Amino acid sequence: MQNEETSAPSRDSAPLSEAPPSVRKRPKPGERRVQILQTLAAMLERPGAERVTTAALAAQLDVSEAALYRHFASKAQMFEGLIDFIEQSVFTLVNQIAERDGAGRERAARIVTMVVQFAEKNPGMTRVMVGDALVYENERLQSRMNQFFDKIEATLRQVLRDVTVADGSATPTVDAQVRAGALTAFVVGRLQRFVRSGFRRLPSEHLDAAVQLML
Repeated sequence: MQNEETSAPSRDSAPLSEAPPSVRKRPKPGERRVQILQTLAAMLERPGAERVTTAALAAQLDVSEAALYRHFASKAQMFEGLIDFIEQSVFTLVNQIAERDGAGRERAARIVTMVVQFAEKNPGMTRVMVGDALVYENERLQSRMNQFFDKIEATLRQVLRDVTVADGSATPTVDAQVRAGALTAFVVGRLQRFVRSGFRRLPSEHLDAAVQLML
């Protein structure tokens, strides 16, 4: 007796319910949005990648450009989705570190390390963080990333103020600002080098020693 799954049915036989024709499954609500953002981030991870167009993104997903715009009003909104992910991921941890008990130097070092490690694990996101992927996009996207690093700097300033007081500084607020600014510039510089090297120069290279020198 022939196997029903491999034998060809006759014209008079009923369709085989066990082997339905291959049909592309429609993603559940919200799944396609996530898939689009994941694909965009993956495309940004390609070293030396040029500007990602909606046409290239649609081709990568094997959908039409119109299908993309059913989930996002514009490409800028897609980048905003990536920025939302960056902000939520990083600041959830930044706030946890800042609120812990412990020396200010230690908390500042942990914040810097966490941001650098996040970038190293997410190369495509790093291109967004340093603005490399936003050069030809809406100006408000770069503004949001500028605000992102402003918030990092403000948090570092907050946790370092007690350090400058303990050090006997006559101007603890100013000194905390200087240190926070230097650390933030250091982080941005490491991420820019990571991107410009085609992701070969890891931002975590000699990280602990470098941070300790500044603190």
